[in-house]
This record gives sequence, structure tokens and C-alpha cells, in this order.
Amino acid sequence: MTDFVLVHGAGSAPSYWYLVAPELRRQGHQVLTPELPCDDETAGLGDYGDAIADSIGNRRDVVLVAQSFGAFSAPLVCDRVAVQQIILVAPMIPLPGESAGDWWAATGWEKARRYHADDTGQPVVAMDDIENLFLHDVPPESAIRAQTRRQASKPFTEPWPLLQWPDVATAVIACSQDRLFPLPFMRRVARERLGVAASALESGHLPALARPVKLVEHMLAILPFANRTCAAPA
Repeated sequence: MTDFVLVHGAGSAPSYWYLVAPELRRQGHQVLTPELPCDDETAGLGDYGDAIADSIGNRRDVVLVAQSFGAFSAPLVCDRVAVQQIILVAPMIPLPGESAGDWWAATGWEKARRYHADDTGQPVVAMDDIENLFLHDVPPESAIRAQTRRQASKPFTEPWPLLQWPDVATAVIACSQDRLFPLPFMRRVARERLGVAASALESGHLPALARPVKLVEHMLAILPFANRTCAAPA
């Protein structure tokens, strides 16, 4: 049995994990889904970390699973909570002192996604085209869970406060059909920033909604393999 702490991304809510959490519980694991203060204009990254740590309480050896922007907040609890592993899903992997607002240019995201579009012959999807960018592979009954709250800007303007990535086993799951963070881009960022070989899951950017059972299988398969320099086999 493992205690999984599922951290949602920007503008989202714990309900994002509404298919993943019961699947993990069905297989005998404990699951926490903390709520981040996404719509609170006064809340910064420290408040996001507090929300995660408070939900964990005195549990030990938890596995943190962070979706997308959740990679900025989940690692903040590692100096307060006994964490045995971090699993990042389609993540925005930060560097010390880097804000989430600066992350896009710092990683070369725009150039990378345009190169990927040219390479695959697919059009670049506009950022405001939610249907085609995020929901193209999400069943209609789950799409309502994808973007449930307004996202305040404060945590995107603050520098990431850690001096280095926590000394915790970390794995990265990239999504092969992700139109926001293309697979080659995500693999490069994981390698450059964490020294991790990202594994691939056949999904768009929101696998907890599009491929929940496959995501759980992938997460559980990672557990025996992940270390600081190598994730599960692709």
C-alpha cells in the first residue's frame, strides 16, 4: 500500500483526479487530493505548498504526483514531509529562481512546439483553443473536470524558492499526444533540468481525464524503477 498525494495543475481542482483516485483505491492504495488556492489572488507558491503539506499531515513515505503546473508546488513540501518519490505528469519543471511566467521562454517552448508542428505536419494550436489544445482526447463526460476554476496570477510571478530540486527519487511522464508540451520538448526539458529520461504515455495533456486507467498503470509501473537519473522504461 502506498499513500499517493495527487496535486492538480493550474486553474483546476481535486476533481481533476476523480477517475484516478478510485482506481488507485481499488488497488489498495491510500489517496489524498489536496485543493490548491488557484482562485485566491493573495495566495502565492508558499500557500500552495502549505495546502499540500497540511493535507498530508503526519503521513510518511508518500508519493507526490503533480500535474503540469503542480510541479512548481509539489516539491515545496519535501523539507516538511517524508516523501519517497515524486512523479511529474506533463510537468512545468522549474529551475531555482525561475517564475512560472518566465518558464515558457526559458525552456524554448514556443520554438519547440512550432518545430514539432512543422515536423509532424500538424497546425500549431492557439492557446485559447481549449477544445483542441486540451480536450481533443478527453471524453465529453470528463471535459467539465478539465478547467473548473479561475487561475490567479500571483504564483506565476513569484520565483521558485528552492535552491535545487529536492533529493527525492523523481520520474517524469510525458504525453505522446500532448499539444501543449510536445513529447520531444518534454523529454528534453526533463533531461536538461532533472537528468531524467521521461517515459511516454499515449495521451494528451490531461491523462487523468483521457486515460485514467493507463495513467495509474504507468504510475505503478514506475515505482520500482525510478531514481534520480532514470525514470521507467519508455
